[in-house]
Amino acid sequence: MYDTFIFDLDGTLLDTLQDLATSVNYALAEYGLPTHSIDDVRQFVGNGIRVLMERAIPNGVQNPLFDATFASFREHYMRHSLDTTRPYDGIPELIHELKKRGCKMAVVSNKMMAATQELVTHFFPEIEVAIGENEVAGIRKKPAPDTVFEALRQLAIARHPVYIGDSDVDIETARHAGLSCISVLWGFRSRDFLTAHGATTFAEKPSDILMTAAILK
Repeated sequence: MYDTFIFDLDGTLLDTLQDLATSVNYALAEYGLPTHSIDDVRQFVGNGIRVLMERAIPNGVQNPLFDATFASFREHYMRHSLDTTRPYDGIPELIHELKKRGCKMAVVSNKMMAATQELVTHFFPEIEVAIGENEVAGIRKKPAPDTVFEALRQLAIARHPVYIGDSDVDIETARHAGLSCISVLWGFRSRDFLTAHGATTFAEKPSDILMTAAILK
């Protein structure tokens, strides 16, 4: 039974795909670059917003319009990250019940720090810690374990932690951090894809995660 839950954000707690795709395509269109379907963007996400735009922009960082397009995406997304984003069904109830049981919770994301904290504060005020991309502070993005270690440091006490995510990046992150991983099946990747990347434990619905939680209160 786990007493500490470290969650990925996009594709795990929140369905952010439409807002990400809208901002990607806004920036691409602004500079006359070809836009992408939402399924394309689904395949691009997972490794942080810079890699997202490297995959979305023809020739990636070699494109002379890369920096301007990336900046446009960042600015647009910070203004529109709450337009259609919502928690997956059952997630608010899961977070509330974990809090009620006395479990500790944190979010670690490859999303920008400001956007991560804004989304977590808005949707999940019961979650104590939210860590986003902040390599300037020496915290490397996932799959490096730095965000997980920083979250555990801020939580102070975590006797039996588990990592929960929806992607191959999350599986790798958990392994690098020395944690067990629960892979959710409602996110951006399929069961077959996750299995091929080493997933062994799955949650088909949020209540499956609750079955692993200790009762501390």
